[in-house]
Amino acid sequence: MSGGFRLPYDTCSEYVMRSYSGTLIESRIIIWNIEDSRSIFSLGYYGKPLGIYKPKGVDFDTPLILDLIEGCYLVESKVLTIIGVNGKKILLKQMKQICRKQYIDFDIKYLVFKKLRDVGYVVSPGIKFGCDFAVYEHGPGIDHAPYLVQVVDNRHDITATGIVLAGRLATTVKKQYILAITSTKPSRVYFLSFDWWRA
Repeated sequence: MSGGFRLPYDTCSEYVMRSYSGTLIESRIIIWNIEDSRSIFSLGYYGKPLGIYKPKGVDFDTPLILDLIEGCYLVESKVLTIIGVNGKKILLKQMKQICRKQYIDFDIKYLVFKKLRDVGYVVSPGIKFGCDFAVYEHGPGIDHAPYLVQVVDNRHDITATGIVLAGRLATTVKKQYILAITSTKPSRVYFLSFDWWRA
């Protein structure tokens, strides 16, 4: 899986690729301009419109709230400029430092997030499933996330019990459990999926 930022196939043609602006407030990035919010959301279901649990398209009239990891990716992709509450632009290097304070193992999680986004998947936090990411082929509200991804550092051990527990949860919610085994030097991700069956 490689490549750079690309628009999903179903992106609304009325939204032209340009750089947008958001404000970093604590651990979220807010896109205040409604048209910009719709545009960013249309690029691949980035963020959540404020107060709308499962938006059905870009017909919303509220600001867009982005996670830090989404904001970091959009900054690196030159789609988003982030401004701090002090009015100063936050550079990519600074954004990654902020993310490292908020996310445990940010560098390897970001590596996996970027890999999945670069090839066109929609990636959401997987906390409600007990994993790092819930991954959609099309997007929330269009399909259910068929994949649950747990990020693992290749230098750490994985227990059989941990895999079985995670796999049982994934099976219960009818999703495929995937380990994203990472290496930062060199920068690589290996995806290992599990199929479960009754004995």
